[in-house]
Amino acid sequence: MIRNAFYALRSLLFVLWMSVTVVPWGTAVLLVSIFVRGDTIYWMCAGWLRVAMGGCRVICGVRARITGMENLPDAAVILLSKHQSTWETFFFPTLMPKPLAYVFKRELLYIPFFGWAMSRMDMIHIDRSKRAAAWAKVAEQGRKHMANGNWVIMFPEGTRAARGQQGAYKSGGTRLAVDTSRPVVPIAVTSAVCWPRKSFLVRPGVVDVSIGKPIDSAGRQPDELMREVETWIEGEMHRLDPVAYKT
Repeated sequence: MIRNAFYALRSLLFVLWMSVTVVPWGTAVLLVSIFVRGDTIYWMCAGWLRVAMGGCRVICGVRARITGMENLPDAAVILLSKHQSTWETFFFPTLMPKPLAYVFKRELLYIPFFGWAMSRMDMIHIDRSKRAAAWAKVAEQGRKHMANGNWVIMFPEGTRAARGQQGAYKSGGTRLAVDTSRPVVPIAVTSAVCWPRKSFLVRPGVVDVSIGKPIDSAGRQPDELMREVETWIEGEMHRLDPVAYKT
């Protein structure tokens, strides 16, 4: 009980840290975006994420252990990641050497300062209620981003999965890969060890991020390619967090 109260206090301080820092940072992004856009705005926003994740590390004691960085190619690619919490959505832009174009629900744009700053970046925000239009937007903007050398990142499960659980892997990411002849890179991440799904009670510990080798999409079918991605990610999750997958 005392330990949980201590974690709750640290988590509250972390939330306050993000709240205090996002206001001036978001304001600066909005002002600068009047004059410049593109990568400048992206890296400004990634700067705030470094501040936020630094707070997560110092205040809450959450550390990252990364393997497989050597698997990331120089060319445009589609990253397909396990999704367990908010942690990885904040962390990946601080880790990856290229600007990332997230595919996300447009409702996030309405969050004060945070969402407003996101709206000034070249991301792919979609209306999930209009599936055909959403896919057309992903396909069009995804091609544009990769033509510019940027990377697209998607969470195949669509929403956060609880620790030790698996959502339904959807083939949107591999469909984009096949349509654009780009490789996919699978990523496993154990963020729910420290930051559970739909919770701001952050516990200290180590989050493992394992980056797999690129998988060529040439001559593949989207569903079949996604099954290979799913098999790799879920197998890696069992290896990284065996306690969560005990039956």
